Amino acid sequence: MADGFNELIHAPIRLRICAILAEVNEAEFGTVRDALGLSDSVLSKHLKVLEDAGYVSLRKGTVDTRTRTWATLTKPGRAAFKGHIGALRALAASADALD
Repeated sequence: MADGFNELIHAPIRLRICAILAEVNEAEFGTVRDALGLSDSVLSKHLKVLEDAGYVSLRKGTVDTRTRTWATLTKPGRAAFKGHIGALRALAASADALD
């Protein structure tokens, strides 16, 4: 996406996931789920889309005998998110210029 606008990231839930992951090295699945108020299945679906695009990597591990999943925004994911935010800012600036 030459102008930075990324339709895959633009979906509201995926945009919010990327925003959370952009602020940290990695986030535990339950933390992201709770922060966004999503069900496990909805978050899993959106993480899978981001993972298939190479924007998110998922890591599984065990904590207190329970399997946990952590999500990380990859380097290409960070670049795509940054480009998308830049495109949104440019759109907002052009809309502001209309006033």
